Amino acid sequence: MTLTAKNIKKFLGFTLIEILIAIVISAIMMGAMFTTYNVVNKSYSQVSDVASISSAGRDVVSMMMRDVRMAGFKYYYGVFDGAEDDIPAQDYLEYVTGDTEATKYESHAPIIIYKDTLNYKEITGYTKVIKGSGYKGADANTKLTSTDDEETKSLSLCCDRIHIVYGDFDANTDQPYKKYRISYFALPMHKVSGSKTLDKYYAIYRSKESWMQPTIDDAGKWITEENDFCPDCYQGELMREYLVDMEFVALDQYGEKINTDPAEDHSKLYDIRSVDIKLTFRSSSPKGYFKSKIKRVVQSFDQGRMKSIKDSFHRESIFVTVYTRNIGESF
Repeated sequence: MTLTAKNIKKFLGFTLIEILIAIVISAIMMGAMFTTYNVVNKSYSQVSDVASISSAGRDVVSMMMRDVRMAGFKYYYGVFDGAEDDIPAQDYLEYVTGDTEATKYESHAPIIIYKDTLNYKEITGYTKVIKGSGYKGADANTKLTSTDDEETKSLSLCCDRIHIVYGDFDANTDQPYKKYRISYFALPMHKVSGSKTLDKYYAIYRSKESWMQPTIDDAGKWITEENDFCPDCYQGELMREYLVDMEFVALDQYGEKINTDPAEDHSKLYDIRSVDIKLTFRSSSPKGYFKSKIKRVVQSFDQGRMKSIKDSFHRESIFVTVYTRNIGESF
């Protein structure tokens, strides 16, 4: 084929101007796609965060409801034909009232609530909390603070602590009658990257203890360690992060509040008929949820803990009233 001026144009490439125009158009399209992806991804992350707050919070509340309903339960073995001679007919375990400052942490009262109290016990290092990488230890008994006054208002809300005691039974052990104590408490957490603190918040922890007292003993003790023959006990299990506040209020049959500190007034602990529970969680992003800071009031059962704050976090509160089933006279 002989090339001529007429058909040689069929074999030519793009001109420089055409290439530049194509690059500009491609850059605009990629920029638009990237912007769209960022918007969709951010919206998805926010929706997922809100869904996580709702679902995980309700899971924790469901566990609390189950435990509160068990409070005060006692197993009665009874006597009948074929019964084992070495199993007492009813619970023989020592009962500790805990009505003094020295013994209140050993109390067997079915429900005890300590208001505005962090940690399991007011002793630093008592709770053996194992945190993953990216976390830094904070003082377990001291509330979080911030250089931002509005944020400090929010961080100062947390938290109440509750202890729930109930009985069980296992005929195949040296201690047929069991007694367990479930505790929900909050600890401060620092999320870090190297030496930089990325975020500060609280988290809910749960512990399970067992009262160890074989039939040959007249007294016992609370244990949490597996090597003390309690394989299902544990101390400081993380339940949920990004906690803002956790409140418990014990009520009698008339809806009146009950002071549940056994060292202050032990006489009312068996008048508890229901427990109001409120959990408040916030969004997980350290940069917040909303574009700008929003001023609002964080509600509380206790008027002294209501705060007017201004920040960019999304919050959600879960309120529930749980009626006790097994609390009556002293057990």
